[in-house]
Amino acid sequence: MSHPVDAHVGRKLKELRLMRGKTQTEVAEGLGISFQQVQKYELGRNRVSASKLFEMSRILGVEPAYFFDGLDDSTPVEKVDDESARIAAMVSRIGDTRVRAQIRSFIDSLTAPDRKAG
Repeated sequence: MSHPVDAHVGRKLKELRLMRGKTQTEVAEGLGISFQQVQKYELGRNRVSASKLFEMSRILGVEPAYFFDGLDDSTPVEKVDDESARIAAMVSRIGDTRVRAQIRSFIDSLTAPDRKAG
């Protein structure tokens, strides 16, 4: 059974990888390991060494502390499902800031609390 910290780091890795639109293979190549090893990290089956965590943070463009965000909070961390991460990755690749703002407004209107289910 994996340690809760390893599982948390793995979830954060997977969420960030998907949001960045990267495959396990792309991350693995950057780390000089197999995609299966990245898969084991994401599942929390294998512990990520400090040096690999540092390299991952550089590859994915975050501070190393990102992988521990939400770990000590008493409030549950909202998980990003695969579909949401894919959508976020697609939107982040849109270069036109006006189009991105329109998409964000559209999503806001769909998720407004006062919107009645149809």
